Amino acid sequence: MPAAKFSAIAAAAVAFGLSGCATTSPQSVSASYTSSPPASDTAGGVSGPQRDLTSEEKKVIIDAVAPSLRDPKSAKYRWTKFPMVVTEDSVSYCALVNAKSPHAAYDGEQAYIVETKIVGRHVVSAVIGLIAGGKDREIVANMCAKYGLDPNRAS
Repeated sequence: MPAAKFSAIAAAAVAFGLSGCATTSPQSVSASYTSSPPASDTAGGVSGPQRDLTSEEKKVIIDAVAPSLRDPKSAKYRWTKFPMVVTEDSVSYCALVNAKSPHAAYDGEQAYIVETKIVGRHVVSAVIGLIAGGKDREIVANMCAKYGLDPNRAS
């Protein structure tokens, strides 16, 4: 199967799978989100106060992303902020990882989206939704934008 067709199918599958897990309604997200950053009191398009992930929460996300990488121990993660106030038991999260991919065209900086499970305001588990680098990184950025998130805001 050609890579472009596979990427389109993967993006559609993730869109369907994550459609019930949005933290903001897709109608509230601007189509030009990635080119115009949200106001200063938002991070990733999610309104309200934001916080850094704890080291334990980062480990949960790393454990979800690592199986999608060729050499997970050499990966360098860039993190985005996380909502301080969470009203759902799951939250979509997007950020970046610089790593080797099982697919050579994706080596380097890759955007990813994970679905996190929240208990007591903390991330306790995560499942990878989509990860891609190279020219397909934009597929992930577009998926993240549907949830009001932007992996390009990672630091």
